[in-house]
Amino acid sequence: MKIGQLARVTGVRPSAIRYYERLGLLPAPDRASGQRRYHGDAHNRVLLIRFAREMGFTLREIKLFLNGLRDAGPVGPIWKKLASRKIKEVEVSIKRARRLKSLLEHLLQRRCPSLQVCVQRLSLSPNLHTVRRTRLSSDISLTGRHST
Repeated sequence: MKIGQLARVTGVRPSAIRYYERLGLLPAPDRASGQRRYHGDAHNRVLLIRFAREMGFTLREIKLFLNGLRDAGPVGPIWKKLASRKIKEVEVSIKRARRLKSLLEHLLQRRCPSLQVCVQRLSLSPNLHTVRRTRLSSDISLTGRHST
């Protein structure tokens, strides 16, 4: 498969594919008449690199990750450490996404006349890291005003 074909089927620009080769993320392809010719496994490898990039892996991490995956044999300790760290990062991202979902759901359920009222009703901290649900039910009456 030529580089243009690989780029089309993976959604990755040819320049990125060449860059991945220089970094050692992709093995150097065979050449025919000066043109790169990729084996079938290059398709899967580029898709995996693309997915990992979209999920927040750095290119250095992806290289460690790919080098830790072998056709035969167990993964090494460096790969295990990377995977454990990434699992923690994913868990943090999931928690943040749940908070965002909760915020959006609360905004849909309450008609807020202003941004200030919405923030007060949601009891958001100034840095937007938490949505305190426990105060919502006790502090907000049916009319949307704070109870005294």
